[in-house]
Amino acid sequence: MEQVHLFTKKLKPTHISHTLSFPTHVLEAFPFPQGAHMMKFEAVDATDNVWRFCLSTRLTGAYPKPVLLRSSWHRFVEQKGLAPEDRVVFFMERDDMVRRYTVRAQRKVMILMGQDVWVDVEDLPLYGL
Repeated sequence: MEQVHLFTKKLKPTHISHTLSFPTHVLEAFPFPQGAHMMKFEAVDATDNVWRFCLSTRLTGAYPKPVLLRSSWHRFVEQKGLAPEDRVVFFMERDDMVRRYTVRAQRKVMILMGQDVWVDVEDLPLYGL
């Protein structure tokens, strides 16, 4: 299975304290049940921990505005020690019957030759202490 990059989002203070908004175009990667505006999915992190997220879209408005609900997102934020300016990256692997999602929590550690260098937070010193 090939891993497909869904999106990368640099976190703002509202993403840390409330919800994480998803780009509308990635909704096609999530099989919402017919007529539903909410679905649960699992994503695996860099240490093979499984995270259960709840993705929701609004019922009114010009576009669906998908977000991860705070109830499922905030635990991930706290466990990873995420802060504004960190980023999350979502990927999907898909075969005929199964979709597998991956999430990475990353922090910029330096700029090297004009390029940002991002590292999974689990690989940083003092992670989890």
